Amino acid sequence: MKAHYDVVVIGSGLGGLVSALILAKEGRRVCVLEKNNQYGGNLQTFVRDKTIFDTGIHYIGGLEEGQNLYRYFKYLGIINGLHLKKMDEDAFDVISFEDEQEAFPHAQGYRNFAEQLSKYFPEEHSSIENYLQKLTETCDAFPLYNLQAEGQYDTKILAQNAKQTIESIVPDKKLAAVLAGSNFLYAGMPEKSPFYVHALSVNSYIQSAWRCINGGSQITKQFIKQLREHGAEVYKYHEVVGLEVIENRIRSAQIKDGSTVTADLFLSNIELKTLLDLVGKEHFRKPFYERVKNLDDVISAFSLYLVFKPDSFPYINRNDYHFKNVDAVWTAQDYDEHNWPKHYMVSMNATHKSETFADGMTILTYMKYADVAHWAGTFNTTAEKGDRGETYEQFKNRKAEILLAEVEKKFPNIRSCIQSMHTSTPLSYRDYIGSHHGSMYGYVRDANDPMRTFVPSKTKLDNLYLVGQSVSIHGVLGVTIGAVATCCEILGKAYLVNKINQAAP
Repeated sequence: MKAHYDVVVIGSGLGGLVSALILAKEGRRVCVLEKNNQYGGNLQTFVRDKTIFDTGIHYIGGLEEGQNLYRYFKYLGIINGLHLKKMDEDAFDVISFEDEQEAFPHAQGYRNFAEQLSKYFPEEHSSIENYLQKLTETCDAFPLYNLQAEGQYDTKILAQNAKQTIESIVPDKKLAAVLAGSNFLYAGMPEKSPFYVHALSVNSYIQSAWRCINGGSQITKQFIKQLREHGAEVYKYHEVVGLEVIENRIRSAQIKDGSTVTADLFLSNIELKTLLDLVGKEHFRKPFYERVKNLDDVISAFSLYLVFKPDSFPYINRNDYHFKNVDAVWTAQDYDEHNWPKHYMVSMNATHKSETFADGMTILTYMKYADVAHWAGTFNTTAEKGDRGETYEQFKNRKAEILLAEVEKKFPNIRSCIQSMHTSTPLSYRDYIGSHHGSMYGYVRDANDPMRTFVPSKTKLDNLYLVGQSVSIHGVLGVTIGAVATCCEILGKAYLVNKINQAAP
């Protein structure tokens, strides 16, 4: 590792990788520092019983040729190296309720989306069309969503509540719940979640929905390949434990192994509250520091990973979002020991092995950090092993059995197909991803006070910039766009957007 770089990127989550590659393509000497044994943040995969599972990327939208994420990935030089499987065009997501016999599809393509859902709600076709129009209008209000350099969204759009907006367009209660049924994608909260977060989260999947064959870590591998081809250096097991500030600039980063590195620019892709501690509160304005420290974390998740016996459980080319009832679409986070879980999402592994049978399944549901607070003092990763104790294992096993019993109601034969079961909790996400309290998507966005969670990509320090889901919208597309926005601050918006459009017209 050199002593000095043009740019040091702290953290190798997607936002850090996108930013690093953009700046490396522009001729900057770039270094990426990652504390764990695997690059990629939420793009990480892991293997259990010879089966690959994703940590956080279960499907991706907008990757049809000409669509927004395709164009960004084309510019970044990674699209041709990805192995993807297009999901069911007539039902990439299915919304179901325990007290309903039918399951309701979300289809790819706006016209197809309306046609497929109208089969179940024939009197509501115009409401569905109006919803789709509102969806696209909202997304179009954000220039970088469509790779545009000009324009700026109306700040009033940030104050539109998702639940209220959907229900104002769609009077039918069940249909409104179906349209909001994939809100696990942003951990929807009825009194807070803004409609723009809903729109930016779900719209690209309606455009096109894809699974990564053999996991999302292939995206990371393509980024690392491109970074190295453009002269960047990337290092695992290099945890930044301190940042030295001199005359309102980051002068150097101290690494856990005792080494230091200096740079002209520093980009942080680590959890924002952690960054503030590394820099020191005295280097930020007090109102900003206290506001960030008091931001509410998005809820975390409990995940159940099933490895199937060979050729036993059929591969399902969709995701299933299942709820106790219609009301649970917006209340699934509000559970107690007796009624957990009120919701779950089922996603299948896509592999080269078989088109007919699945080798694994991931089942996710909400879990509060408070549920695992008893073991909060423990830490465990591949790079830094730790033992949380027998009571933690008992807790996980009990929760796994409760969740599996719920899933059995929808898939009655599933238990007989299971070869092995594995789990993760908010502590797993906290330790492996570095998110505060295991938050799935950074901080809660609140339509009632949208500026409270606004974090600019350029900090008060002259050479410190921010990327990642705590700064921008979460998800593969949202974090990619956020990283581009940060690089626009460095390179100039018109210049960078023009370069991207030239590479992927």
